[in-house]
Amino acid sequence: MAHSVGNVVPQAAHFTEPLLLRCGRVLRDYELVYETYGTLNADRSNAVLVCHALNASHHVAGVYADDPDNVGWWDNMIGPGKPLDTSRYFVIGVNNLGGCHGSTGPLSVDPDTGRRWGGEFPVVTVEDWVDAQARLADQLGIAQFAAVMGGSLGAMQALAWAIRYPQRLRHSVVIACAPNLSAQNIAFNEVARQAIITDPDFNGGNYQVQGVAPKRGLRVARMVGHITYLSDDEMASKFGRQLKHGKLNYTFDTEFQIESYLRHQGNKFADYFDANTYLRITKALDYFDPAFEYDGNLTQALKSVAAGVLVISFTTDWRFSPERSREIVRALLDNRARVTYAEIDAPHGHDAFLLDDVRYHRLVAAYFERVHQEIAP
Repeated sequence: MAHSVGNVVPQAAHFTEPLLLRCGRVLRDYELVYETYGTLNADRSNAVLVCHALNASHHVAGVYADDPDNVGWWDNMIGPGKPLDTSRYFVIGVNNLGGCHGSTGPLSVDPDTGRRWGGEFPVVTVEDWVDAQARLADQLGIAQFAAVMGGSLGAMQALAWAIRYPQRLRHSVVIACAPNLSAQNIAFNEVARQAIITDPDFNGGNYQVQGVAPKRGLRVARMVGHITYLSDDEMASKFGRQLKHGKLNYTFDTEFQIESYLRHQGNKFADYFDANTYLRITKALDYFDPAFEYDGNLTQALKSVAAGVLVISFTTDWRFSPERSREIVRALLDNRARVTYAEIDAPHGHDAFLLDDVRYHRLVAAYFERVHQEIAP
């Protein structure tokens, strides 16, 4: 029966070879925190890299011995007997540069100054993350991944892997993705950033020196984000116009259940996530656009892709709609790439990629069965 990978332990990889970032700055010394599940086979051909989305981390599956309630963010997808089966695959989850879960980021100490980076940490991109992940693969002795997989912002990384390192992965699994953000999506991200930047406690990003944090702005940013992750039907089904206290009180306190839910999510998020990291991750989302350097021609941008690609979208995902996934599919087909596309009829909106859906999970399992047949001795 499918079950968890059990207790897991984060690891850290240190790098001293300078990393040139897309913004022009250089990180000369940095760390990536990561976790692994399963066993790397003798010829190192069964490794799968799982890339995380906006507020996630390296903790993809399993639990910590001292914190059993902290379950990996994609634990329903990864483990023995699960769609990404760790009895077959060696799975790696990485916390990206600029993160706040252990990898080098705004909370880290700048070796040049001896002080925390704070607001001085560079702006990072999807391509920077992928380049750093490639160096981690080198350190682990993995020349080629069986697959690179992700949802949302993680899927953008999986697609970038197929473009930047076409010979270093057999397959790319791209779930709930878009080839770039629409103006509306950029607008949502900008509202979230402005909520943080205009918080009186932001202090130009150097709030830790003052012993404060822009939690009010971060709460609002998270609330805005949550609205975009759920479909209208899902919100109606979960909350409708339900009143928290069963009556109207004619105040500005929380009266509707949806208000209570959003405030709860915002408060919880502001207690553990770093505002500087949130700013940088949303900018990485905005900047991702493989076709930008090809005058908007996505077919040309994807011409180097050699991997097989599985693209999955969800019908009610209005943030990264199926139409945007089909743009990726068409560009891959124009290049005669090996591509499989599935559009799942699910009511949950963008968050569907994180949830249990039998059809979705069976599809992923079937695809990884195919990958296994390729790499099996």
